[in-house]
Amino acid sequence: MPYRVTLIPGDGIGPEITEQTLRVLDATGVRFDWDPQPAGMAGVDRAGDPLPESTLASIRERRVALKGPLTTPVGGGYRSVNVALRKEFELFANVRPSCTILPGRYDGIDIVLVRENIEGLYSGVEHFTKVGDDPRGVAVSQAIVTRYGCERVIRYAFEYALRQQRRKVTIVHKANILKMVSGLFLEVGQKIAAEYEGKIESNDLIVDNCAMQLVLKPEQFDVIVTTNLFGDILSDEIAGLVGGLGLAPGGNIGATASIFEAVHGSAPDIAGEGIANPTAQILAAAMMLDHLGETAAGARVRDAVVKTIRDDKVRTRDLGGSAGTREFGDAVAARLA
Repeated sequence: MPYRVTLIPGDGIGPEITEQTLRVLDATGVRFDWDPQPAGMAGVDRAGDPLPESTLASIRERRVALKGPLTTPVGGGYRSVNVALRKEFELFANVRPSCTILPGRYDGIDIVLVRENIEGLYSGVEHFTKVGDDPRGVAVSQAIVTRYGCERVIRYAFEYALRQQRRKVTIVHKANILKMVSGLFLEVGQKIAAEYEGKIESNDLIVDNCAMQLVLKPEQFDVIVTTNLFGDILSDEIAGLVGGLGLAPGGNIGATASIFEAVHGSAPDIAGEGIANPTAQILAAAMMLDHLGETAAGARVRDAVVKTIRDDKVRTRDLGGSAGTREFGDAVAARLA
């Protein structure tokens, strides 16, 4: 039976990189029953809503989605589509793997960052306070961190490390300054780490030290777990170490649904030119294969991507090459076939 998956091609370069990703998946021999649905600007154009009810209904039913990059419309009260999806389906863990692919980059990087995906400063609890005649004299944003949210994502990180035969989890925080919201995260993290003692090594780092250590000695890291804002920043830093967001896939994991995506933007300035790098979307599809239990196929996809870039030297412009989107997809699919 084919896997029933919601397909959100996305905006800008999204349809182009998604097309190549589907060709690569087809070359694995794994079969899918896709349900194409719009979101972002495509959702506004087709249904007057960046997140149409039909799209939500499809994800609720199928529980797995492959998503291209989306553009959140400017103005009109539209909220971030990605944030809305995370909250709608309680996608509490954002999983961002990064490993060395490009020769000449940092060697030996193989890091998975697990980011709490719903709480923290991204909770959306904000307001202005009037000062004198200025109604926007003070801006206030509240970080909401719950013990339940901390336990859920930190335990997920340790269980992920066990399943993937990883050696170490680093808990990243700012408890020296943010003594409550970050202190709670560290407190819960240390408690859970004690449960896994003897199975998974663990340590904790203050976020600014972690950022520096990632540049100085990235090979010391294995799995990192942290809060929403810190994870947003550190995951992009890690992607930069291995060649940029064009190589950065992501999985948003929840109790009832999971969504896999390229984490970069929709790049409307190069849409339709056939030069976008589809690697991140292809690697996101490999994560989806793992999630579906097709781990051998997922490993084959990752191996084909690495060998296409390293051995065949088929690289898109952002990686210093001249290959187009389709040419790269052709090369990866050919290696799989």
